[in-house]
Amino acid sequence: MSLSRKRQKELKRLRATAEDLWGDQQQVLDRANAVAREASRQLSALHHEEVVPRVRSGYESYVRPGLSQAREFASTAGDGVERALGSALGSVLSIGDIANDTRVRRAVERVSPKAVAPAATKSGPGFGAVLAIGAGIAVAAGIAYAVWQTFRADDELWVADDEPGPAPSSPAL
Repeated sequence: MSLSRKRQKELKRLRATAEDLWGDQQQVLDRANAVAREASRQLSALHHEEVVPRVRSGYESYVRPGLSQAREFASTAGDGVERALGSALGSVLSIGDIANDTRVRRAVERVSPKAVAPAATKSGPGFGAVLAIGAGIAVAAGIAYAVWQTFRADDELWVADDEPGPAPSSPAL
Protein backbone atom coordinates (compact mmCIF):
# COMPACT_ATOMS: atom_id res chain seq x y z
CA MET A 1 0.00 0.00 0.00
CA SER A 2 1.45 3.26 -1.04
CA LEU A 3 0.88 6.45 0.90
CA SER A 4 1.30 9.95 -0.21
CA ARG A 5 4.23 11.92 1.11
CA LYS A 6 1.86 14.12 3.07
CA ARG A 7 0.28 11.11 4.79
CA GLN A 8 3.71 9.62 5.50
CA LYS A 9 4.83 12.90 7.16
CA GLU A 10 1.61 13.03 9.21
CA LEU A 11 2.06 9.42 10.29
CA LYS A 12 5.70 10.09 11.15
CA ARG A 13 4.69 13.12 13.29
CA LEU A 14 1.89 11.11 14.90
CA ARG A 15 4.31 8.30 15.67
CA ALA A 16 6.81 10.75 17.21
CA THR A 17 4.03 12.35 19.26
CA ALA A 18 2.86 8.94 20.44
CA GLU A 19 6.42 7.98 21.42
CA ASP A 20 6.79 11.29 23.31
CA LEU A 21 3.48 10.64 25.05
CA TRP A 22 4.59 7.09 25.92
CA GLY A 23 7.83 8.44 27.39
CA ASP A 24 5.95 11.08 29.37
CA GLN A 25 3.59 8.43 30.72
CA GLN A 26 6.56 6.28 31.80
CA GLN A 27 8.06 9.27 33.63
CA VAL A 28 4.74 10.00 35.36
CA LEU A 29 4.41 6.35 36.44
CA ASP A 30 8.00 6.33 37.73
CA ARG A 31 7.32 9.52 39.70
CA ALA A 32 4.04 8.08 41.08
CA ASN A 33 5.89 4.95 42.22
CA ALA A 34 8.53 7.08 43.94
CA VAL A 35 5.82 9.11 45.71
CA ALA A 36 4.03 5.91 46.79
CA ARG A 37 7.30 4.47 48.20
CA GLU A 38 7.95 7.69 50.12
CA ALA A 39 4.38 7.73 51.46
CA SER A 40 4.80 4.13 52.63
CA ARG A 41 8.07 4.99 54.35
CA GLN A 42 6.49 8.01 56.05
CA LEU A 43 3.51 5.95 57.16
CA SER A 44 5.83 3.34 58.66
CA ALA A 45 7.79 6.05 60.50
CA LEU A 46 4.55 7.60 61.78
CA HIS A 47 3.41 4.20 62.96
CA HIS A 48 6.64 3.62 64.91
CA GLU A 49 6.81 7.16 66.32
CA GLU A 50 3.14 7.80 67.19
CA VAL A 51 0.96 4.69 67.18
CA VAL A 52 3.22 2.18 68.92
CA PRO A 53 4.02 4.45 71.92
CA ARG A 54 0.32 5.28 72.38
CA VAL A 55 -0.67 1.63 72.28
CA ARG A 56 2.08 0.78 74.76
CA SER A 57 1.08 3.56 77.15
CA GLY A 58 -2.59 2.54 76.88
CA TYR A 59 -1.66 -1.05 77.66
CA GLU A 60 0.51 0.01 80.59
CA SER A 61 -2.12 2.33 82.07
CA TYR A 62 -5.33 0.41 81.38
CA VAL A 63 -4.75 -3.29 80.72
CA ARG A 64 -1.76 -4.19 82.90
CA PRO A 65 -3.26 -2.92 86.21
CA GLY A 66 -6.42 -4.93 85.55
CA LEU A 67 -4.40 -8.04 84.80
CA SER A 68 -2.35 -7.53 87.94
CA GLN A 69 -5.48 -7.15 90.06
CA ALA A 70 -7.04 -10.24 88.49
CA ARG A 71 -3.86 -12.24 89.06
CA GLU A 72 -3.67 -11.14 92.72
CA PHE A 73 -7.35 -11.90 93.27
CA ALA A 74 -7.09 -15.33 91.66
CA SER A 75 -3.99 -16.12 93.72
CA THR A 76 -5.67 -14.99 96.96
CA ALA A 77 -8.87 -16.90 96.14
CA GLY A 78 -6.89 -20.00 95.25
CA ASP A 79 -4.89 -19.83 98.47
CA GLY A 80 -8.09 -19.41 100.50
CA VAL A 81 -9.80 -22.32 98.77
CA GLU A 82 -6.70 -24.46 99.22
CA ARG A 83 -6.53 -23.69 102.94
CA ALA A 84 -10.26 -24.30 103.46
CA LEU A 85 -10.18 -27.54 101.49
CA GLY A 86 -7.08 -28.71 103.33
CA SER A 87 -8.62 -27.96 106.70
CA ALA A 88 -11.87 -29.71 105.83
CA LEU A 89 -10.08 -32.74 104.43
CA GLY A 90 -7.80 -32.93 107.47
CA SER A 91 -10.79 -32.74 109.80
CA VAL A 92 -12.62 -35.48 107.89
CA LEU A 93 -9.57 -37.74 107.92
CA SER A 94 -8.99 -37.22 111.62
CA ILE A 95 -12.67 -37.92 112.38
CA GLY A 96 -12.42 -41.08 110.28
CA ASP A 97 -9.30 -42.18 112.14
CA ILE A 98 -10.98 -41.55 115.49
CA ALA A 99 -14.14 -43.42 114.42
CA ASN A 100 -12.10 -46.44 113.34
CA ASP A 101 -10.19 -46.60 116.63
CA THR A 102 -11.18 -49.73 118.61
CA ARG A 103 -11.09 -47.91 121.95
CA VAL A 104 -13.62 -45.37 120.67
CA ARG A 105 -15.87 -48.15 119.29
CA ARG A 106 -15.82 -49.98 122.63
CA ALA A 107 -16.64 -46.79 124.50
CA VAL A 108 -19.56 -46.06 122.16
CA GLU A 109 -20.83 -49.67 122.54
CA ARG A 110 -20.72 -49.37 126.30
CA VAL A 111 -22.78 -46.20 126.23
CA SER A 112 -25.25 -47.35 123.61
CA PRO A 113 -25.04 -50.73 121.96
CA LYS A 114 -27.40 -49.64 119.14
CA ALA A 115 -25.27 -46.57 118.30
CA VAL A 116 -22.76 -48.57 116.31
CA ALA A 117 -24.42 -49.66 113.08
CA PRO A 118 -23.30 -52.84 111.38
CA ALA A 119 -20.76 -52.16 108.64
CA ALA A 120 -22.48 -54.36 106.07
CA THR A 121 -25.66 -52.27 105.69
CA LYS A 122 -25.03 -49.15 103.60
CA SER A 123 -28.03 -47.42 102.15
CA GLY A 124 -26.51 -44.55 100.17
CA PRO A 125 -23.47 -42.37 99.69
CA GLY A 126 -21.41 -42.03 102.81
CA PHE A 127 -20.26 -38.96 104.66
CA GLY A 128 -17.04 -38.79 102.64
CA ALA A 129 -18.91 -38.79 99.32
CA VAL A 130 -21.23 -36.03 100.51
CA LEU A 131 -18.25 -34.04 101.76
CA ALA A 132 -16.39 -34.52 98.45
CA ILE A 133 -19.44 -33.36 96.48
CA GLY A 134 -19.80 -30.33 98.75
CA ALA A 135 -16.10 -29.50 98.37
CA GLY A 136 -16.41 -29.81 94.57
CA ILE A 137 -19.37 -27.42 94.57
CA ALA A 138 -17.44 -24.97 96.77
CA VAL A 139 -14.42 -25.08 94.44
CA ALA A 140 -16.64 -24.58 91.37
CA ALA A 141 -18.34 -21.62 93.07
CA GLY A 142 -14.94 -20.13 93.94
CA ILE A 143 -13.74 -20.45 90.37
CA ALA A 144 -16.98 -18.96 89.01
CA TYR A 145 -16.64 -16.04 91.45
CA ALA A 146 -13.01 -15.46 90.41
CA VAL A 147 -13.99 -15.46 86.73
CA TRP A 148 -16.88 -13.08 87.44
CA GLN A 149 -14.59 -10.70 89.32
CA THR A 150 -12.07 -10.82 86.50
CA PHE A 151 -14.51 -9.97 83.72
CA ARG A 152 -16.93 -7.61 85.46
CA ALA A 153 -16.96 -3.92 84.57
CA ASP A 154 -14.91 -2.02 87.11
CA ASP A 155 -15.45 1.74 87.06
CA GLU A 156 -12.32 2.47 89.11
CA LEU A 157 -10.20 0.56 86.60
CA TRP A 158 -10.65 3.08 83.78
CA VAL A 159 -9.38 6.63 83.95
CA ALA A 160 -11.26 9.18 81.86
CA ASP A 161 -9.24 11.21 79.38
CA ASP A 162 -8.91 14.92 80.08
CA GLU A 163 -11.41 16.83 78.01
CA PRO A 164 -10.10 19.96 76.32
CA GLY A 165 -11.35 23.24 77.72
CA PRO A 166 -13.62 25.60 75.77
CA ALA A 167 -12.08 27.04 72.66
CA PRO A 168 -11.13 30.73 72.93
CA SER A 169 -13.68 32.88 71.20
CA SER A 170 -12.46 34.93 68.27
CA PRO A 171 -12.90 38.73 68.47
CA ALA A 172 -15.79 40.13 66.52
CA LEU A 173 -14.84 41.89 63.29
